[in-house]
Amino acid sequence: MALIDDHSRLAYSKILPDEKGTTCVAFPDRAIAYFASHGITRIHRLMTDNAWAYRYSLGAVCTRHGIRQKLIKPHCPWQNGKIERLNRTLATEWAYRQAFTSNDDRRAALAPWLEHDSTERRHSALGGQPPISRRSPT
Repeated sequence: MALIDDHSRLAYSKILPDEKGTTCVAFPDRAIAYFASHGITRIHRLMTDNAWAYRYSLGAVCTRHGIRQKLIKPHCPWQNGKIERLNRTLATEWAYRQAFTSNDDRRAALAPWLEHDSTERRHSALGGQPPISRRSPT
């Protein structure tokens, strides 16, 4: 599961055991804390696809944090383009770029890769700068 800040492209992602409602509900709270630790203290909208767990489980979390939940139109994944692009980049630059000896090794490599992506990797959509360059100074 992943969340991306629309302005900075700072990404938060975790490998979760399933996509059940209870699992999905806990994820945004951790993501909000992560973004806050990087100076992003206000989230206005949360855009998700129409999966049951997102559509029906995240409402209370959004209400609690004052976030408006926005659903993409069914069968229109391009409306969630930043996440789709992150998923593609994760596949080519993290998950399958090298051979891992186990899923635990692959899982352990995710957080360091995301840190590299957010602080060092140049993003063409950001004029060749990493996402961390777009966050407001604290």
